[in-house]
Amino acid sequence: MRASQRARGEDVALVDALLSADERRRSSGVRFDELRSEQKSLGKLIPKATPEERAELLQRAEQLKTDVKAAEAAQNEADDETKRLVLQLGNLVHPDVPVGGEEDFVVLETHGTIRDFGAEGFEPKDHLELGEALGAIDVERGAKVSGSRFYYLTGVGALLELALVNAAIAQATEAGFTPMLTPALVRPRAMEGTGFLGQAAENVYHLEKDDYYLVGTSEVPLAAYHMDEILDADKLPLRYAGFSPCFRREAGTYGKDTRGIFRVHQFDKVEMFSYVAPEDAENEHKRLLEWEKQWLTGLELPFQVIDVASGDLGASASRKFDCEAWIPTQGKYRELTSASNCDGFQARRLSVRMRDGKKVQPLATLNGTLCAVPRTIVAILENHQLADGSVRVPEVLRPYLGGRELLEPVAK
Repeated sequence: MRASQRARGEDVALVDALLSADERRRSSGVRFDELRSEQKSLGKLIPKATPEERAELLQRAEQLKTDVKAAEAAQNEADDETKRLVLQLGNLVHPDVPVGGEEDFVVLETHGTIRDFGAEGFEPKDHLELGEALGAIDVERGAKVSGSRFYYLTGVGALLELALVNAAIAQATEAGFTPMLTPALVRPRAMEGTGFLGQAAENVYHLEKDDYYLVGTSEVPLAAYHMDEILDADKLPLRYAGFSPCFRREAGTYGKDTRGIFRVHQFDKVEMFSYVAPEDAENEHKRLLEWEKQWLTGLELPFQVIDVASGDLGASASRKFDCEAWIPTQGKYRELTSASNCDGFQARRLSVRMRDGKKVQPLATLNGTLCAVPRTIVAILENHQLADGSVRVPEVLRPYLGGRELLEPVAK
């Protein structure tokens, strides 16, 4: 655990503080049990004692009463401290994860061909210029109504989102996922249990008056869906595909991706989520990645798969694979999907367990983005643009757009 904290760039001393608190919890628990046992034994002796013995026993009983209260308080205090420290600790990093920060990822695969726009005789436009010409994106009015990093999808932009969502849900359903429409507001335990109130807390919107949190991903309500339940091992895996609005404060990103809709405060997303037996977690992780690759290949996007470095995992993931699509006007790959293996981290915190015969134990949870809508629209517009400003529609989306093959600029 110390090595894992070190790899994450987190406080290693937290592990020792937790061990110390846990030792206090255990020892104070033993002390409390011993005193309670003596108290019970004394209670049986008092009625049988002689008058002379009773006075002494009653005096001891009074002292025990005080000692038991103190021992219980010490036990509760140590227990609370242990729980508080546990919630600050990230998941154990998988041994194969590359160690380092955001830029220390390892490229595992590349797919598709990056277009040479120069050879085609034109300079590519960025997604905002294309989107405005298509009558698909309106960030000016989004900012007027809600502030920076908000937007409207209009006309074919709105239709394109609906096509993406329907196509993504169709693929997930065909793969055996149960479609889910999930709550966007959750209670603190759901947010805390999934690991989003630690280092990620600065990016979470909190409604203080009602003590609700706006989710940044449907992973949160999907992970909490079976909270405090024991699932039958023979019913696993359970797979859900959640569609929800997502809200992120984007704290710490001042000046980054301010143009267009790549990094925004509110967006819609289709998220895959799996409950599996612990021994099947690594294989399920690979399956989630394959479904994401299938999706991006169907959208005819060039992309690369990376093994995310330890310092960029987030608290809940033991390992994470990202699929990054090529964005022509940025000249680099940018994250579109992410698949995380959380092992038993979330299940333990949310008390989601499995029963295999007589054995009851935490199971494993995994999540994978299938379609984060705005970023996917960015990638489609830029990669499939034509010289006249129109955009070719990938074949996989055409049935959801009435057979439309092109998105064409609108007259102003």
